[in-house]
Amino acid sequence: MTNKNYITIDGKEIGLGHEPYIIAEMSANHNGNINKAFQIIQKAKECGADALKIQTYTPDTITLDSNKPDFLIKEGLWAGQTLYELYESAHTPWEWHKDLFAYSREIGITMFSSPFDSTAVDLLEDLNAPAYKIASFEATDTPLIEYVASTKKPMIISTGMANEDEIQEAIDAAKSAGCEELAILHCVSGYPAPPDNYNLKTLTNMIERYNCITGLSDHTLDNTTALASTALGASIIEKHFTIDRSAGGPDDSFSMEPADLTDLVRMSKGVFKSLGKVDYGLKSSEVGNVKFRRSLYYVKDLPKNHVLTNEDIRSVRPGFGIAPSNFKEIMGKRLKREIKKHSPVGFDDLEKVEL
Repeated sequence: MTNKNYITIDGKEIGLGHEPYIIAEMSANHNGNINKAFQIIQKAKECGADALKIQTYTPDTITLDSNKPDFLIKEGLWAGQTLYELYESAHTPWEWHKDLFAYSREIGITMFSSPFDSTAVDLLEDLNAPAYKIASFEATDTPLIEYVASTKKPMIISTGMANEDEIQEAIDAAKSAGCEELAILHCVSGYPAPPDNYNLKTLTNMIERYNCITGLSDHTLDNTTALASTALGASIIEKHFTIDRSAGGPDDSFSMEPADLTDLVRMSKGVFKSLGKVDYGLKSSEVGNVKFRRSLYYVKDLPKNHVLTNEDIRSVRPGFGIAPSNFKEIMGKRLKREIKKHSPVGFDDLEKVEL
């Protein structure tokens, strides 16, 4: 893998030194209606997202049609359903994919997907998908990671269900199988996830530990965590996206709406710009205000040859005199000329008293 500090998806550079790459995750929010899928893609584009991501699976490629206890969801948003029932209702039909990719290209927003088996990868390759995402629950599926990596396309691996060693194994699998452009996402696979679960200091550790482009897959209900991650170095932000959070679909309730996405795009760019660079010098907005700093001024009318004392000078605003840090240095020096009170102190006024 190359050591450059960015990856490129669909011609866009993503990484350190670049604005955060915003991915709107449609997931199941089309609720089985292709027209709604088109609307979500259009809205994501209008809101300024860089990419719209879908998921490519069928219930048969992701689980088994079984009602045994292992396959029953017992708690959370989807309690009472079997895995097969959930994925039957939530999947994006494969016959939609060609039209969804074509529409995304037509309106100018990047689309890619999370495949969940090799047949999904094959489908996406036929559609010339520009990148691939490995979902958190598949981060330990090294055969899938290797198959995706063999496409030589950029990869993003979400790490929500993986520990430190498993993350490294996923990275190694991707690299060894041919992936040269890899990013990883810090993630908490709760739906929704409370902000205090995110422990964003982990993200900064991941940047140092794994030497990969690093971002955030955010399942919280507002933008606070995502914006904080930008300040900590996240190069990618992914959040679930819907048109209407109350629409009743499997993922709607923890997805952001258009106003949220618009704010995320705008505010994350603002956070990134505010990071800037290490710079202790005057900024453009400060130059005109230098005069309001404190400086030394005479507070009395003083005759020529007067020797300065503490009572003759004060540190005040504005800043046209010499800096207050010179106060002790000029004490005991002699005036070369007559001074009027409220005049700024200058070194040219003074000479050393010869003993």
